[in-house]
Amino acid sequence: MRIVFAALLLALAGCASAPHTPDIPPQIIPVEAWGGSPATASEEPQHISRITLHHQGEMWKDGTDPEAYLRRLQQWSRLTKHWADIPYHYVIAPDGRIYAARPLAQAGDTNTEYDPRGHALVMLLGNFEEQQPTPAQLNAAVELTAWLARQHHLGVDAIASHKDYSHQTVCPGRNLYAYLESGW
Repeated sequence: MRIVFAALLLALAGCASAPHTPDIPPQIIPVEAWGGSPATASEEPQHISRITLHHQGEMWKDGTDPEAYLRRLQQWSRLTKHWADIPYHYVIAPDGRIYAARPLAQAGDTNTEYDPRGHALVMLLGNFEEQQPTPAQLNAAVELTAWLARQHHLGVDAIASHKDYSHQTVCPGRNLYAYLESGW
């Protein structure tokens, strides 16, 4: 079923009614604009061969400031986990805004056993075991994922979720994963 969803993403990336051409990214808020600091230099740049969807895994409350959350996540990632940066490359807020996080050329990090090298990591804010992703988040996820797939010449088999690579997690949560399973 996830292949049907991925096919929709790729079709949207190339159709004439899509809001962006394949070479123009969706609007992405840069790290500096949300008050983050650039990541430290990384090892050899990664080659993107997969796109992996995640959820935050924490309840998102209306009125929470996503930019303040990102600053706290960046600090926690660096100081507590000793990672180079936020583990994800892009973060999508409930209002559909897409935030840049870790540089795409730098492999992400994970608390589970899968190896995220080669993965473009996209995380939606919220706990989708208990909450529903917003329509704006879903639209932004489609737009971003389709653009990434086109930019990196990826087929439908390269688009999946965290739990497709790890038996240690339910991420991206049943309410987001249902869209993958249903072929939406």
